[in-house]
Amino acid sequence: MPVPIIIDCDPGHDDALAIMLAAGDPAVDLLAVTTVAGNQTLEKTTLNARRVCTVAGITDVPLAAGCDRPLVQPLAVADDVHGVSGLDGPLFPAPTVDVVPEHAVDLVHRILSGHPEPVTLVPTAPLTNIALLLTRYPQDASRIREIVLMGGSTERGNRTPAAEFNVLTDPEAADIVFRSGVPVTMCGLNVTHQALATPEVVARFEALGTPLGRTCAQLVTFFGSTYRTLWGFPSPPLHDPVAVARVLDPGLVHCVEGNVTVELHGRYTRGATVVDLHGSTGRPVNARVAVGLEAGPFWDRMVAAVAALGARAPSGPAAS
Repeated sequence: MPVPIIIDCDPGHDDALAIMLAAGDPAVDLLAVTTVAGNQTLEKTTLNARRVCTVAGITDVPLAAGCDRPLVQPLAVADDVHGVSGLDGPLFPAPTVDVVPEHAVDLVHRILSGHPEPVTLVPTAPLTNIALLLTRYPQDASRIREIVLMGGSTERGNRTPAAEFNVLTDPEAADIVFRSGVPVTMCGLNVTHQALATPEVVARFEALGTPLGRTCAQLVTFFGSTYRTLWGFPSPPLHDPVAVARVLDPGLVHCVEGNVTVELHGRYTRGATVVDLHGSTGRPVNARVAVGLEAGPFWDRMVAAVAALGARAPSGPAAS
């Protein structure tokens, strides 16, 4: 049976591909897409989610906008990585998929309350919406199968030497999630940097011969240009789909157990995920931590999902 999931995202190039993987792979049942401020403002991330759902033909999944700022600190967007729009590269048509008139947190609560089985949450963004859900509706914790998130790192960061972007954007929210008692799997930079979108991957998207395949190639190509400029990567890592991949086939993403603590006060380390994989702190295990990716099968599933969506997406050019 497909695993029921909700994606909470801030598109974002890699978020866009994560949405497509979740919608196009039969191993998961995408119940909703929710947005939060992060890579760009909430207005832009929500517009981008609408654009992605439109070009991918994802018309039967509710989309809701959530929090427009972190819990405590001001929002700092990643326009140097994702561009002014948050999804630079392709020229998208006017979106036809709209948001539902409901806050993302309330939509997730309603779905959790009414679904016949526990639901997996897949946040690929700052954890503001998820933290608010857990504090506003604490009874929902028992209705969450697990939280499989993209964020953090067992090693160094990407926004500061110590901190990864999603956690750094709202460390207080991440702290709430890791201390919630809900089962958490962390897919951090140490594993997502194994999901490199090489020229061969771009060629596979182009070879699909569909507007959606070309759009994915354009997204990855733009993302690659900023990664080369900022970090010297020869090919960009596609972070967010790794979290989806862990849900649709746990064998694709290898995990170990450990304690994850979010640093809230360090002068140089605020937003860092302090990951104890060897029990040296004596703190109890509170997370599964992803450490390895089966990159070949991962890309096979990613390309297959885009192919499946492209076969039924609206015909005509993906951009105008």
